[in-house]
Amino acid sequence: MRSYKIWGSALIAVVAAAAGIWLAFGQGNGALAGANADDRELVTVGRSVYAKACASCHGAKLEGEKNWKQRKADGTFGAPPHDATGHTWHHPDALLFRITKLGGAAVMPAGSKSGMPAFKDQYSDREIWAVLAYIKSRWPTRVREIHARINKRNR
Repeated sequence: MRSYKIWGSALIAVVAAAAGIWLAFGQGNGALAGANADDRELVTVGRSVYAKACASCHGAKLEGEKNWKQRKADGTFGAPPHDATGHTWHHPDALLFRITKLGGAAVMPAGSKSGMPAFKDQYSDREIWAVLAYIKSRWPTRVREIHARINKRNR
C-alpha cells in the first residue's frame, strides 16, 4: 500500500512539473513564453542568434532587404525590416513565434510562397523567443507600447 502512495505522489509531481514547463515555455502554441525585451539575458542570447541566423537576410541592423515589398521572380517577397520601419511590430508575439519556428509558408494562405525558412530544427523555443526579444529591444518606446497593446488584444 505504501508503494502505491509513493508512486502516486511521484506521478503527481511529474505531471505538475510537466504542466509547469508547458506553461512556462509555451509548448502548446508558443504564445505563453513571450519575448521580453527588458530581459537583458534573453536579449543577449537573441542578439547572438539573430547575428547567426537572421542578419544575412533581414540585415545586421534589422533594416531588411532592399525593395522588400516587391515580389521577386520566384514569387516571394524580400526579407522585411524588423526595425520600426517594417511591419514586424504590427503582429503579435505568438504569430511572430510561429513564423520563425514553422516558417512563413505555415502561416500564409494556400498557394502563397514565402522565403522565410523554419527554424524549429536549428533553435530551441527559448532561442526563438530570444531573437524576438532582441528585435523588440531595438524598437523605439512608442512602437513597443503599441506592440504591447497588440499582444494584449491577441491573447
